[in-house]
Amino acid sequence: MSWQLRETVAVPSGVSAVSFGADDTVIAGSEDGSLRWYTLPSTKVVKAIKALGEEIASIAYQPPKKSEQGSIWVASGRRVLSFPSDTSKMISTIQDAVVVVDIGEDDDDVLNELSISENGKYLAFSSDSGAVGIMDLSSRLVTRMKSRHTTVCGSVKFIPDRPSEIVSGGFDSAILHFDIGQGSILSQRDITAPPPSGGISLSPPFVLSLSVGPSGLFVVSTADGRAWVGGGGEKRSDRKKKRPRRWEGLKEDDGLWLQVADGPIVGAAFTHDDRFLTCSLLGSLAEYTLSRGADGKLRAEQRWSASTQSLEKVNAIAGSQSRVAVAGFGKDGKGVIEIWHTVQDMQ
Repeated sequence: MSWQLRETVAVPSGVSAVSFGADDTVIAGSEDGSLRWYTLPSTKVVKAIKALGEEIASIAYQPPKKSEQGSIWVASGRRVLSFPSDTSKMISTIQDAVVVVDIGEDDDDVLNELSISENGKYLAFSSDSGAVGIMDLSSRLVTRMKSRHTTVCGSVKFIPDRPSEIVSGGFDSAILHFDIGQGSILSQRDITAPPPSGGISLSPPFVLSLSVGPSGLFVVSTADGRAWVGGGGEKRSDRKKKRPRRWEGLKEDDGLWLQVADGPIVGAAFTHDDRFLTCSLLGSLAEYTLSRGADGKLRAEQRWSASTQSLEKVNAIAGSQSRVAVAGFGKDGKGVIEIWHTVQDMQ
């Protein structure tokens, strides 16, 4: 399988966050505190939210339920805001927000990634103080985990089929796995830098992104150009033992390292059970397929690679089975989103 660039969306301000919404919708969050909706294949804005005040760090789409409309959850500065995803208003403002909650512990504690549990009950967040926490979406009660990262926590995700478990990554090169009910750490992985090659020392192994696949496979990308794939939490049909009480995706003896690029890997996202995409800061894209050998050991094979065509630097990616959005800014400093499609979609 390979991917092909189909749409290039020009955005007035640098894009700092991107998400797929319902159907063919792409939502872009910008450095100027605005959000814009695009309905593919058109690259024209169909609606927008203006002037939220601070850069949009993350966008989480919550699909509609039987009795509830869909929502867009946004991290802007120290606040989490929610807007109806299907509003008919062309231009919305903060006055149209359904929910506005201050979560940051002080003015410097800005939020980073947001993640919604599969059951739609909880919103997880990460922040510059290193805190990891959840908000109950019905009561709006905010709870922080008892332990935190020692510096910026940039990434957080729920574990599929385990709505009480989250995993986070920080600039302290640590991956923490929490039970949200107890607020306690279930497992932890500390990443160490590889020995310098040829006397050249790369960036520290800060965790820049992480993704958990539908089957429980795990990938984390780092600032020194690597990705670690963890297989300990994978749901496998050949396993004879019953499902573990907790996710075991951080087990060091069931995983592998990949040298993906020379620079920081700003995004990694599963598109299928056994496939994930990575993207570097300078726009190098790669897709890997995972499998297990006869010995049961996890293997990874790079099946495709390419480079973005209009992006000077990449800030965020969002992936699905048929599309991936790569977002950031071009040489002129204005925002750009490239939408790559699977080749099958193009035929």
